[in-house]
Amino acid sequence: MRQDATGRTVTAHEPRETPWLSVVLGYGPMLPILAGAAAAWALPGEAGRLAGTLAILWANAILLFLSGVRRGVSFRTEGGPTAMQIGTMMLLFSLGFAALAALQFGRETGAIALLVLGFGAVAVLDPIAAARGEAPLFFARLRPLQIPIGLAGLLGLLTLKLSGGS
Repeated sequence: MRQDATGRTVTAHEPRETPWLSVVLGYGPMLPILAGAAAAWALPGEAGRLAGTLAILWANAILLFLSGVRRGVSFRTEGGPTAMQIGTMMLLFSLGFAALAALQFGRETGAIALLVLGFGAVAVLDPIAAARGEAPLFFARLRPLQIPIGLAGLLGLLTLKLSGGS
């Protein structure tokens, strides 16, 4: 790192391999979505509904967090934030916030659909961003394996809602 009166220059090395901490903090948060969906299917009545709602809330938190990750990465992008980084951050945040609002207004199916769109966007856009230097290189390998775990849980919840279950 070099610092002068106008700012500082940071030189960083990004691994292509996913760092161990990113494996734990990447895959771990997807598991409650999958577990919540399984519990929503397996548990009767109110317990199943509660498990489904908690899984939806957790997925909301994760999607909003991922929008913040995108913004945070943009602070360290060579040449400054790109329009794609800011646009993606705003898309993810908007989908997460809209899903939270939908859940608040009793539109669980709509909330889940918005989350599916958001998680799908992450799975598609993060590898592209990694290739363009707008996200860490390892996102190209992590996201296509990580995000489908959450998507599986969300699609399980969506299927349950559409079939008239909890």
